[in-house]
Amino acid sequence: MITLQHYLLLGGILFAIAIAGIFLNRKNVIVLLMCIELMLLAVNFNFVAFSRFLGDLEGQVFVFFILTVAAAEAAIGLAILVVLFRQRRSINVEELDAMKG
Repeated sequence: MITLQHYLLLGGILFAIAIAGIFLNRKNVIVLLMCIELMLLAVNFNFVAFSRFLGDLEGQVFVFFILTVAAAEAAIGLAILVVLFRQRRSINVEELDAMKG
């Protein structure tokens, strides 16, 4: 039988993979955004697991708010990436550190 600890372990593994992806990949902005999305997915997974275990819906309500923030972050982040790519012809993080004010 699958218990709460199994769900929390899976959520922790997803979160650790996202953290490792952020620290290991410092070149591509799209991969960094995907790692942030994976972190939010791990948090959502834990919220749903606790909500199911405790028998209330508050965790699932938080998941909808987090999904809304994640969708807005993805849309705005990709729009910024498109503008940067049009101006600099690159989306490498190392080349994006010099911004004009």
